[in-house]
Amino acid sequence: MVSSILPLKVENARVEKRGNRIVGPINLDISPKGFTIIMGPNGSGKTSLLRLLHGLENPRGGSLDWNGSTETAQLHQSFVFQTPIMLRRTAIENIIYPLILRNIPKDEALKIAKEWIGKINLEKSTDINARFLSGGEKQKLAIARALATKPQLLFLDEPTANLDGSATREIEALLQETHKAGTRIIMTTHNIGQGKRLAEDVMFIYRGNILETSNAKQFFKKPQTKEARAFIDGDILE
Repeated sequence: MVSSILPLKVENARVEKRGNRIVGPINLDISPKGFTIIMGPNGSGKTSLLRLLHGLENPRGGSLDWNGSTETAQLHQSFVFQTPIMLRRTAIENIIYPLILRNIPKDEALKIAKEWIGKINLEKSTDINARFLSGGEKQKLAIARALATKPQLLFLDEPTANLDGSATREIEALLQETHKAGTRIIMTTHNIGQGKRLAEDVMFIYRGNILETSNAKQFFKKPQTKEARAFIDGDILE
């Protein structure tokens, strides 16, 4: 059994683009368990922070130290984008492909993929080109593809931002089930209602700085910073 890749210790890490600071410096300790929601207004740096933690953004200074090697950590985490990226393959082949990359035998990969197709209720779309699925179906498939590899840590960037209520409800249920099964989840959203439904703890980011980290109930009941209070109240933050 692979040991946990967490905790992750982040020290003075920054994201910069063309000389402009986007996020940081960030200091965090990501624990092995929990469902963390990163919140903040549009343009606050939520996506860049998520990409930094996952390794899609190289830090400009500072460090990210996993419980083990970076290579091992990358193998045991997954990332789901706001707009799902579908391979030019059938729905079931989209799930099979990352399993094959991890040297899982084809027969076993097919069995795992069929199980996940069933879990997300896409049996009738098994052999359909994934690019022709609806937005909600694509997002469910992207999450199933990410989870089929049994990641210890799952990152999601606004996974329901463009979906209707029915699809959002399905995906939230899938994420809650995934969390209960032991997967560590870190997810961005600007939807306060969604944050209340899913979060165990909250990071509030504004202008690239994490202004507040706290238990979810405490955050939504009594945020500690004026910026977070304004965000919860629905005020415009510039």
